[in-house]
Amino acid sequence: MKPLLTILALSAGLAATAAPASEVSPLGRWRTFDNYTGRESGIIELVQSGDEIDGKVVRLIPDKDDPPNPVCDHCDGVLKNHPVLGLTILKGFHRDGTQWDGGTILDPRDGSVYHCELRLDDGGRKLLVRGYIGIPLLGRTVTWLRE
Repeated sequence: MKPLLTILALSAGLAATAAPASEVSPLGRWRTFDNYTGRESGIIELVQSGDEIDGKVVRLIPDKDDPPNPVCDHCDGVLKNHPVLGLTILKGFHRDGTQWDGGTILDPRDGSVYHCELRLDDGGRKLLVRGYIGIPLLGRTVTWLRE
């Protein structure tokens, strides 16, 4: 009887520790790709900021025609002419079931800010990033790959 109780106790302990490990998070570094060429364009790092998730540009992979140190020259306010490297482009995401929403994404190429939602795919190896105006139906989804 004692070996059976030991096995049950160990099984319960393993199940309890396995649950948090199986919960996938969007936190970490993500490879991004140019929407038009499909070429890898940079790395975005998603971090926890209080009860929100934010994301900043941590690496740029410039194309041969890109300036060496691009700035957000079309951005408004304090972000105007801010270097793209280090720029926080994702702000204010909260978990909502299997996705994270309520946030915004900044396109540093033209300074546009869109509503945005994030959803993991392929066991957490892909991040589906949907930017939109008004309602999610009126938007576009891009796929980022976990680094």
